[in-house]
Amino acid sequence: MNKVSLAIRELHRSENDLATELLRTADRHKVDHEIFHVARDIAGWSQQHVRELARAGHDYDLDLDLDDEPQGVHEVLAEVRRKGSEMLGRRHTPSVLLLRDLRTVHRMAAGVSLDWEILAQTAQALSDRELLALSERCHPQTLRQLRWANAKLKEIAAQTVITD
Repeated sequence: MNKVSLAIRELHRSENDLATELLRTADRHKVDHEIFHVARDIAGWSQQHVRELARAGHDYDLDLDLDDEPQGVHEVLAEVRRKGSEMLGRRHTPSVLLLRDLRTVHRMAAGVSLDWEILAQTAQALSDRELLALSERCHPQTLRQLRWANAKLKEIAAQTVITD
């Protein structure tokens, strides 16, 4: 396996992990409709990136699963989390959990963004137009995921940290 293959495989894995974390965050905070719906929507971007990376990997002798879905939690556990979130509402503890979850999403999206930068620079150096086009299509969505998490963190951080 060459280094380009390794970069594609790592990005495939990190996009899948980001999608999983976004879906978990949505499930944990179902009572917050914006978090629930936006996190689910932008998780779909990462799921699409996973499929596109799998197709691109074939050019580099990679056999990545085209339909690699996030390694989410079992549906029963997800439903328990949803019900718990609904019962707790927006009390202090859920806001601390949301802060933690958004920090995790932010850090993961920042890592994925760096991986897209590395892949784009590599594609440019190799004159691989298809790989460069993939990076140029997907990276802006990752940046939007990162900005969304950052904006939500700014919105809730102070209130979460200073309230009892």
